[in-house]
Parts: sequence; C-alpha cells; structure tokens
Amino acid sequence: MRLLALLAVLALAVTGCSGSGPAPGVLSVGIREPATLLPADVGDQAGRLVTGALWTPLADYDAASGKVTPRAAASIESADRVHWTVKLRPATFHDGTPVTAQSYVDTWQAVAAEKWVSSPVLTQLLRAREIKASAPDTIVLTLDRPSGQVPALLSAPGLVPLPASVLTSRDWAGFAAAPVGNGPYRLDGPWKRGSGGTLKRVGDGKSAEITLRVGEPAAQYNEVKAGTLDVATEVPGEKHEAMHGDFGDDHHATWALPRAGYLAFPVANPRFADATVRHGFALGVDRAALEAGPLAHQVDPAKALLPPADAPGERSGTCRPCSFDAAAGKALLQQAAFPGGATVYYGPGTEEWTRTLVVGLHKALDVSVTAQATSGSGPLDGPSTLDVELATASPYELLSQLAVRSGYTDEIFRQNLALADAAATPDEAGELYRLAENQLLRDLPVAPLWSGHGHAVWSSRTHDVKTTPFTGPVLAGITT
Repeated sequence: MRLLALLAVLALAVTGCSGSGPAPGVLSVGIREPATLLPADVGDQAGRLVTGALWTPLADYDAASGKVTPRAAASIESADRVHWTVKLRPATFHDGTPVTAQSYVDTWQAVAAEKWVSSPVLTQLLRAREIKASAPDTIVLTLDRPSGQVPALLSAPGLVPLPASVLTSRDWAGFAAAPVGNGPYRLDGPWKRGSGGTLKRVGDGKSAEITLRVGEPAAQYNEVKAGTLDVATEVPGEKHEAMHGDFGDDHHATWALPRAGYLAFPVANPRFADATVRHGFALGVDRAALEAGPLAHQVDPAKALLPPADAPGERSGTCRPCSFDAAAGKALLQQAAFPGGATVYYGPGTEEWTRTLVVGLHKALDVSVTAQATSGSGPLDGPSTLDVELATASPYELLSQLAVRSGYTDEIFRQNLALADAAATPDEAGELYRLAENQLLRDLPVAPLWSGHGHAVWSSRTHDVKTTPFTGPVLAGITT
C-alpha cells in the first residue's frame, strides 16, 4: 500500500496536477480570452497584453511628457513636419523572414483598407498623401499638412508589421489563431481559445517561457493568492479593497487605461444648445456611484476631460463639470428655463451604467430622465453615453473624436487643435492641447464621467512588474 501511495504521489508530480505551483523558470499569467490577436484590430486589455509581447512597436510614446523612445525604429525624424523619415533597426519576424520598410508599407495599406480598430490612425489622424519604402530600412511619409504628432501616431500598437505570408493570403482569422510577430516573444503553437497559449523568448532576456492561462479574474486572483499562478492581470470589483491587504504595496499595481466615458450632448438641438443646461446635467452626475456600482471599481471618477493615459504635460486646476453638486445642477437648469424631460441614449455595452446614470440624474436634478438604446443614424434629441477606447496616446485622437460625436464645430477650438497637431515641440503641443481641452470644459459639448484603469496582482516569487497604458503588465520585463 505504501508503494502504491508513493507511486501516486510521483505520478501527480510528473503530470503537474491542478493546484501545484508554477514551474521553475516559467512565468504563469492569467488573462481573459482576447477578442483577437490581430494587432491592428485589438481593442481589449487582454489582446493588447498578448500582442504587446508578440510585437515590438516602432516606438514608445509617453503622452504626459511627449517623450518618444525608439524601439523597432532607430529614428523618426522630419525637418518640416510634412516629410517624415523612419529608419528601422535590423529585425526578423518569428518565421525567419526579414522585417523591412516594405513590410510596414504593405501592412498599413491593409490596415487602412480593412477598417480595423487601428484604421482611423492612418486614414483620419496620420493622413499621409504618400507612404513608401525608399530603402529596405527606410520608410518615407509625405503628409497632407505639417504634423508633429507623427511619432505618437506611429507608436500606436496597432501599426506593427505583418509578415508577407498573411499579407498575401489575407487569411486574417487564420493568422489571429497563430500570429507571427517581431517582438521579444513568439507563440509556441496555435492559440487555444478558452485555454490560452505558451510564449517562448526570442533571444536572451527575462522569463524564457510564459504560460498564458485564460480564465475568470476572480478565480485567477485566488490562484495568485494561493501561489498557483504568478500574475493575474485583472482584479474583479469584489476584490478591489481586499487587494491591498492580500498583496501589499509591492505585489499589486493600478495603471491608467486608454479608455474613458463621457456624456455627449446634441449641441445642435435647441434644448441642449445652452451651455448652462449642459453644465447643469454634468453637475447632476454622481460619478462615484457609477464607479462603485455598475463599473465595479474598474474606473476612476473623471477629474479632467482627458484621461491620464492621454493627458499631455502637468495637470493642474480643478474640473468643475466633473463635480457632483445636485443643488447647483438643479439651479442651472432652472436658470436656463430647461423645459424638463430628457432621453439619454446608449450604445452596445453601456446600457447598465447608463441606466444607473439616468436614475441618478432624475434624483439629483428632479427632471424626468429615461434611457433608450440608440437606433438609426439620424440626429439624437438627447445626450448619449460614450465608452471611448483609444488607439493612440495622442490627445488629438480623443479631442477630435469628442467634437465629432457631439457635433461641436467651434472655429477657435478647431484652430487650436490644428495648431497643436502642427506644433514643432511636445511642450508647444501640450499648451495648445490644454487650451482646446479647457475650451471643451467651458462649452461642455461632452461631460467627462470616468477614466478606465487596470489592476494586476502577483505572487511573492514574481518581481519587476511594470505597466503601460496599452499593454498593462510588460511581460518581457517580469522575473521570477
């Protein structure tokens, strides 16, 4: 009997039973199922984390400082901000083929044509009249106007190169199941939906192998706490407070996500044409109730128009429209002789928190407010909730999008935004973006509600966990 028991223990050790700790030298990371691993179409946190390990972008861009750190690019330069030259470092794809300037040119043509998540970065923000490969290691861009935002735009994680094999076959679904990148890790075998995959380090570096496990955040949190998983990349709302005690300051992190929520007003509609009405509604929003309720501690109540992941320069001053002041909001509506009654429209994925918002507005402002799903493409007669996911760290993307979504057409705002786009230095651009942001806060075509943040927790054997807005935990830097 003792021999049989010993054999059973040995068998469990060999097979790696559930509940056993992570293997030595292998980093285990828990994530949700990514929506896709096609980098130009990624819009979720899990997808960004995985593709951030499989690909190396041209550069990293810090929105707060305007600093550009070249990665796959050796340099991104321009003498006149119209003609830009990108010099590439030598690199190969994981299939052994070279990464060339033509790889980027062909990839960007496909991205623009396929209308993926990152397509507007090329068609609406970069707006190049010509993109060509002048040499195997040189990309040349000619814009339709001067823009200093090119390094920020080219740093977008969706503009990484694709190998010639998929650009020829155009089998995007097949490629997403077995992606081939140019980054520090390659996928060892196809991605298994519902299960995950294994990343193998390309060349020297930390964490030679990473096991990615797909699962639910609550279960993964408990696995990290029990020591059977190294990192959980999402913390459910019910663990938000416990996280601090369970893991201490050294084993959990919170970081700003490129995501924010807004209430957009139809400024062309006579009932919402008066900024006083819009400010009244903004002051009637209990943002803390949204954060603690339907948004489950995955966001912060807005303190500015631009979220931290997209905010240039030092932030100062207060955002009065970000405050909850029911009495002041009600007084503003009375001052503007608002006739009462409003419908707040919502799109896919925003119904739950929109309904909580509507109940709060009705209670705070003592006006009839209802929620309704958006249907059709005609103009709305009431505000609409926006859940905005950003593809770049450039403030131009968000500010221009907010103006379009609300129908705001002020000429001074448009000029400041164009000047910020054309600015020669990050400091000059930051000042102009702040002018544009302050004007939006004054006229309030959109009211800021919340900004997204991510959470991660990790085990005692895990170290050097750093995060960025677009990738979350940087897998390539983690050690065990």
